[in-house]
Amino acid sequence: MSDAEPPSEPESAFDPAEPNTGEAFEPVDVFPDSTDFDLRPGADSCYKCSTCDTNCPVAEVDDDFPGPKFQGPEQWRLKQHEDDYEVDDSVMDCSNCMRCDNACPSGVPLSQMHNTARGEYVDEQMSKLSVEYWRNRILANYRTSAWLASKVPRLANAAMNFGPARWLMEKTMGVTSEREFPAFATETFREWWERQGAATGSRERARENRKRRGDPVDADKKVAYFHGCYSNYNTPEVGKAMVRVYEHFGYEVVVPEQRCSGTPMFANGMLGDARRHAEVNVSSMADLVEEGYDAIASCTSCSMALRQEYPELFDIEGIDEVAAHTFESVEYLRIHEDLRGAIGAAELDDGLEAEFAYHAPCHARNQGLDRQAVELFGELDGVDVEDVGDSCSGISGTYGWKAEKYDKSMEIGEEMFEHMDEADGETGMTECPTCAMQMEHGTGYEIRHPLELLSAALVE
Repeated sequence: MSDAEPPSEPESAFDPAEPNTGEAFEPVDVFPDSTDFDLRPGADSCYKCSTCDTNCPVAEVDDDFPGPKFQGPEQWRLKQHEDDYEVDDSVMDCSNCMRCDNACPSGVPLSQMHNTARGEYVDEQMSKLSVEYWRNRILANYRTSAWLASKVPRLANAAMNFGPARWLMEKTMGVTSEREFPAFATETFREWWERQGAATGSRERARENRKRRGDPVDADKKVAYFHGCYSNYNTPEVGKAMVRVYEHFGYEVVVPEQRCSGTPMFANGMLGDARRHAEVNVSSMADLVEEGYDAIASCTSCSMALRQEYPELFDIEGIDEVAAHTFESVEYLRIHEDLRGAIGAAELDDGLEAEFAYHAPCHARNQGLDRQAVELFGELDGVDVEDVGDSCSGISGTYGWKAEKYDKSMEIGEEMFEHMDEADGETGMTECPTCAMQMEHGTGYEIRHPLELLSAALVE
């Protein structure tokens, strides 16, 4: 029995009373007759209603930011008429929250225009000797830093949050000293995964659970997990919860070779870096898709990258097939399993907080997933999940880590902080790791992933 069908459009949300019966999520296609990725035809669809500007969280707090309309279609119109036109440097103030995509009534691919313009600005106009360029590059390539830190996690945790070191990073690199660096796990998710027997161990556990459930032992239930950087190096408990929940429903899990999804690279105009990572990810996932696997991501920014930004920005063999078979982790179970029924029959572990303040990440909203956690856990006896509103958290990945953006980041997040403070619970919930950082930073709440609550209710 299916709990829900895929959303028909990125901006649609699940209806708790009446499951969405639309077609599968499709990335915006603005190149139907072109192979040179010329975005000017997309710009012609903009009729200057300014809805994107009124929905932009950066424009709301920064009067000097010209807004998504100028950053996207207006700049492309100027390029159409001025061959020597240079991208305005304000494009680097865009946080890549992608809320403008949802807001546009005529389907202008605004975020795609912003990503392309940022890439052009960084490649052709930004000084490669500037502190800003190298600061942005280090932040965008978080996976490299995290990999190094994971070799000596305790030392890295102490060093990164040593007061003088944070002060020095702000003064020399422009990384804000106001935030505490996230702790690196003493055992990464992939290390834990290998200890569990990797794919072989998962196959055995999944088949045992099929027997328990009365499902055919040879059922074709298999998924490829894209864990992303943060779940691997910082919060392996999210990846562990994902594996346990999926195996509980009889799915065989594999964890293929992968790199960063590229989301922080898109936001910083490092499209060359993003493409190199995307080529590895698409190659790994495309082979598995051919074998009947679906790609599952526990981070909504990762699923957004694979299913929308990759096919919009890159021409890589297999990219459309991977995009069509990529899902957010809870979304996939709602589509293919009676998740609501399982939740309704569950008994929550007494040791888990029963009241949660839930924030839907911007990249979840873009995929039509902004209400799914609130709707789903409404069926769990003894648990209350309160939606804290539709405001942006403000951190937007690397945006809120930049010293010159920190105050804007906190001002954007103020509405969310206030709603969390007014909520009954003192535990937050979200699918996005950087939103979780901002929620914790602004309120002091402990933050959990919906998968952790699912695991506690159904498995542990």
